[in-house]
Amino acid sequence: MLAACAAVVQPRAGRALDTGRITPRSGLTAGLLLTAAGLASAMLPGLPGVLLAAALIGTGTGLITPLGFAALASSTPRERLGQTMGTAELGRELGDAGGPLLVAGVAAATTLTYGYGALAALLAAGPVAVAVAVGVRRRRTVGA
Repeated sequence: MLAACAAVVQPRAGRALDTGRITPRSGLTAGLLLTAAGLASAMLPGLPGVLLAAALIGTGTGLITPLGFAALASSTPRERLGQTMGTAELGRELGDAGGPLLVAGVAAATTLTYGYGALAALLAAGPVAVAVAVGVRRRRTVGA
């Protein structure tokens, strides 16, 4: 379910970015929030929680991956593109390992439910921090 959702969403997200229907910021924010909601859904008991989690996480990561890489590629000087994309892939691999380690670490001290909750909170913190920063910047601009 997760892989199927990601496979359906990724090309559509790239196309939406190419045609200007979404921006990297809005798409990445939506992707992070969907993924966080999916991890929160994993806290629900039984098959419905697992299926909802898989669908939301797959959709969220399906947005994050192509938009994140496209944003990096478009903002990187040509002579550093290989280094930037290599580092981005390393970051993605660290996330693939770090997420389960965070969940497992919290779960070992509490329960698996809290492990998923911790990762959901961490993912949701990024868009919240950006929203707060944008709000502060707008207040400074208006007040200046």
